Amino acid sequence: MRIRIVDAFTDRPFAGNPAGVLLLDAFPDDDRLQQVALEVNHAETAFAHRLPAGGEADWALRWFTPATEVAMCGHATLATAHVLHTTGAHEGPVRFATRSGVLVASPAADGSITLDFPTAPLTPVDAPTGVAEALGAEPRAVLDTGPNLGDLLVEVADEKTVRALTPDHRALAAHSERGIIATARAEDPARGYDYVSRCFFPNVGIDEDPVTGSAHTALAPYWSGLLGRPDLTGLQASPRSGRVRTELRGERTLLGGRAVTVIEGELLA
Repeated sequence: MRIRIVDAFTDRPFAGNPAGVLLLDAFPDDDRLQQVALEVNHAETAFAHRLPAGGEADWALRWFTPATEVAMCGHATLATAHVLHTTGAHEGPVRFATRSGVLVASPAADGSITLDFPTAPLTPVDAPTGVAEALGAEPRAVLDTGPNLGDLLVEVADEKTVRALTPDHRALAAHSERGIIATARAEDPARGYDYVSRCFFPNVGIDEDPVTGSAHTALAPYWSGLLGRPDLTGLQASPRSGRVRTELRGERTLLGGRAVTVIEGELLA
């Protein structure tokens, strides 16, 4: 098995969100996939294999954290599309068959890739008891993001608050299926982004995810509604950092970014 480590939602190595990518002839059993993902030990490892021609999708795609399989992952999808296009394994838009339906990744001439994902349904909810203490900030608004994500989207006071968060990850785990997306309006949009976020996913073995494409399917409709524009740029303010271009199209959200392959090798076990 050839294995690649790709940094997604960045145009330079050692930034953005790293993902393992393996192109296979077929999926082995789930235990094998989980073992490989644990060995890679990044937020997600993507496994893909080609599907027969003429169907609704070109490749089957699954994503695993070191602890579990997940229903949706943006950065590992971007990383997989990047590998397919840079190795010549696929040309043009690629359709992935996933647990979240068919997801399309379209390359552009400048090397960027745009993902077409379902928009997360947002439902305002009361802040759960203890979530402010666990997060370390008082929520201004709390929204459920629906079954594909399983997160709580929490707006806090400002960008400085988002950047300063030091949450109690164990306590956060009690408040959602996957985790918490903390967000705020950008302090200075002239810096090239409209909102900031950080993502904490203790329930899938990720205390803080560096750059989360799937979270932006909730961030895009939330901030587009508040800012009155369908096209925005989000900055995920983790230590590695990364930017995600978002375009809200009703029930679909387009996520744009770049990726860089940093490691390529052979899985021997």
